[in-house]
Order: sequence, then C-alpha cells, then structure tokens
Amino acid sequence: MARARRRGGPAADDRRRGQPECLGGRRSAPVRGLAPASRGRREFRRRIALRGLGGGHVDQFDFVIIGAGAAGEAAAFEARHRGASVAIIDRRWVGGSCPHIGCIPSKSLLASAGRHASNPATWSWRQASERRDWMINRKPDAAEPDDMAHVEPLEKVGAVVYHGEAEVADRGVVEVRHDGAIHRVLARNVVVAVGSHSKVPPVRGLEAIEVWTNREATLARELPKSLLVLGGGPTGCELAQAYVRFGVPTTIVQSGDRLMPTDHPRNSAVVADALREDGVDVRLKARAVAAHGGAGHDGAHVVDLSDGSTAEGHAILLAVGRSFPIDDLGLECYGVDTSGETAFPRDGRLRVADGLWVIGDPAGPELHTHQAHYQGEVAVRMALGDSIRPDYRALPRASYTDPEAAFVGVSLEQAQEAGIDAIELTADFASSARGYGIMAKRGHVTIIVDRASRTLVGAAMACPDASAAIHECVLAIKARVTIDVLADTIHAFPSTSRILNGLFADARRALHASSLDPGSVRGG
Repeated sequence: MARARRRGGPAADDRRRGQPECLGGRRSAPVRGLAPASRGRREFRRRIALRGLGGGHVDQFDFVIIGAGAAGEAAAFEARHRGASVAIIDRRWVGGSCPHIGCIPSKSLLASAGRHASNPATWSWRQASERRDWMINRKPDAAEPDDMAHVEPLEKVGAVVYHGEAEVADRGVVEVRHDGAIHRVLARNVVVAVGSHSKVPPVRGLEAIEVWTNREATLARELPKSLLVLGGGPTGCELAQAYVRFGVPTTIVQSGDRLMPTDHPRNSAVVADALREDGVDVRLKARAVAAHGGAGHDGAHVVDLSDGSTAEGHAILLAVGRSFPIDDLGLECYGVDTSGETAFPRDGRLRVADGLWVIGDPAGPELHTHQAHYQGEVAVRMALGDSIRPDYRALPRASYTDPEAAFVGVSLEQAQEAGIDAIELTADFASSARGYGIMAKRGHVTIIVDRASRTLVGAAMACPDASAAIHECVLAIKARVTIDVLADTIHAFPSTSRILNGLFADARRALHASSLDPGSVRGG
C-alpha cells in the first residue's frame, strides 16, 4: 500500500496541537555529546544517547520526567510552555504505548475489521496490517515502530530527550543509564510517568507458553489460527472483536459476571451481545487455572478454567489488568514504599512527596490516555504554584467496540451508595430516529440525575458514536449544568445528542412531578 510518509502520527498530532512553535523564557541546559535526534535513525540515537556525558558534567532541570508516554509528554509540553527547563527519559518509545502498541493500532485494526466484516473482498488482513503500520510509523522491514514523530516536537520546544534507564539516586537526583554509561541530572521536581504493562496472571503452566500482550496483538502481521483472550475489560473486548471479524475463532474468558466490569452494566450487556453476534465465545464467571502448551486441536494451547471447562487458542492474549513498573526506580529515598501493588494510594492526587510527582497509570484512579494527559498538565501547574487540584468527577471512559460504549460519572447504584438521591432514565437507541436510520440492532442512552441539585451525576451510552456524544454529559457534570438548562438546549435531529435531549426533558418533568408529589417518582 503506497502512501506518503508522514513526519508525525495521529497521536503526536493531537498532543502537539496548541503547542507554540517557539517558547520564550529559560531553555533547557545544553547537553554535550547528544546529537540532534532528527539527524539519525532511532537505533543510532540509542547508541549516542549518552556518549560524552561523563567527566563530571551535571545538567540541572526544573523537571526531570521519567517516562515519555501520554502523561510525560503532556507534562513536558506544559512545563516548556511555562518557561521551565525539562529533561524527559524513556527506555523504549518516546510517545509511550498508546500510539505504538495500544490505542492507535488497536483502533486502526478495529476500523479495518469492521470494513472487512461488511465486505471481505474489499479489505484484507494484509491491507489492514499495512494501514496499521503506516499509522504507527513502522516500516515494512522493521519489527517495531519508530518514535521520531514524538521525539522531534519535544526537542523543538527545548526539552532534552534521553533514551535510557532512569533511577532516582537521591532526592532531586536522577541517573540515566545507557550502554554502560551513566549520566546524572539534577531536578527540582522528579515526575514519574512510567505507565503500565500487562499483568501476568498466576496460571500454572502459562510461563512455558509464548503468550500475547497488547503489544503482540496490535503489532501482529499474521493472523493466528485461533485466539483465546484472558480478561474481559475494554482491551480484551476490542481486540477480540477485531480478530473475530477477520475470521479468527475467538474465545474470551472473564472471571466476573459481566464484561467490562468497571463500565455501566447496560454497556457491558450491549458489548457482550455484540461480541456473541460476531461469533466470540464469551465465558463468564470463569478464570484460568492451568495452561497446556500445544495440547489442543491442531496444536492449540489449552487452558483449564475454574468452572471445570476448557478453552483453546493458538494465541493467548493476556488482558487481565496492568502492573506498574515503579519498584526499581529508587523512590525509597522519598519515603515511598514500592514493595507491593499498592505502593501508594492510586487516588490521583499526583503529589507523593516534596518534589516528587506520580502521573499516569500508576497514579490512578483509572487507566486512560486522556487521564494521563490531563494529569501531566495538572501536575506541572501544581508544581509551579497554580491553585489547582485534579478533578475526576467528569472523567469519561470510552471503549471502541462496535457499537462503542461510553460512561461518565456514576451509575444509579453508585450514586445511591454515595448517599445521592438520584433517578435514572434510559432510552433504547435502536428504536430512536438515529437508530432506525442506521438500522441499529441494539444500544441505549442513560442518564443519572441528582434530585436535590437537579444536575447530571452520570451518563452512559452504547451506540456507534458514543465516544463523541458522551462529551455533552462530561461538560454538564464538570460545570454542574442543571437539567433545566440541558433540556432547554436545542439538539440536532436526528442525532444521538437528540436522544439525550429527550431524556433531559423527561428528567425535568419527573423532577417537577416529584416536587409536587414526593412519592410519584422513584429512583431508577
């Protein structure tokens, strides 16, 4: 597939948007021996990254950021925008997992899978693989993507980019190791943005099998004969649908009683129905207990499940959760215990100790690229004295299955557990004007409203454009917009937003009725 080579990728384009071409203020200290990244290929940059940096030379920065994914990039750009000096360190890809082995390639494969499912003759796996490679800047003869689209914008604004292993040697002191060389940098603020990696479940025999993580699943150039997905969260569901639509027999195993357990229950039900219709064998209330490599039909791996059944797959994808690589960073010098999975509260506070910030996946409260980006900017603003605190009330979740699923705020049950007197209203998407127009088979739009404040506290939807339509509710929750204002806002017809408009009007009528007769409307 011949296409012009872009200098940037889609994720890089989004993250650069709004960043100035040049910035005033104090620039980062020059680094001796570090050749401009734009002059050579990535492997060349790796070889020279720390050449000539010994001899007692020490660089000082306002921010030293460990990890150059979504959170680290956002922090670096925000700091440079404010005139602060920045060094950012990553041992693998600048840009992190999302644009290389996560969000971007998985969404590319999902789009291709949908196109293939509707007309297999017009879009093959080979074409899907080539399009995916173009999206992530991976050359046909390369095993991994190139990260230049993320290095160059950082260097352009004056950040210093290191490739290497980082460790906190003391408070405000970070050592960078590369090819046996060690370089020490000083930092007023150390920002930990190391992301996460796939968790390996304690399954007997699994260690003898070459399993897949999201990396292998999103970079694969050949289709497996069959796929077994362990874990029914968004990653597992998205990749299961992508592969089954390309004709790969796929099984998904989830230990809980529903897929996507942190999502709204109605979203879980819609996605499960969609996957089953596509041909995915969905196994609930079961977990893997033992694995037998190549012991199944045609050499497939066999996994024994806790319910007494077995499942097979020529490839086994691990999607049971994430682990956070923080235990070897040397954070003990800040008084941080990194001995367990809950080394520090994953409550999204960001500031862990004086001069130490943790952002992105290890910070919590959830795992989203957009949350990581937000935290990177907020942490820098807090460090520079802005009167701001992170606010997660309106944190959107979106899964890009077909149909998409989106959720913000709380469910009715969560609202009631929090002591909120709430009501819930739901509309069937398939029977709406928008649903009829696109011949939808399933879907819903749901809102949760606080009676006392007459404001939205939650919303969920499963429909083709859910990831976009949810943002009216995101803004409404963030700004505490009343149902009265939302109901009086004109929404285009026929659209998913128009369905919301109808629910807002119904909620206003329900709240009015309950004010006249408190027993006339019940929660839910």
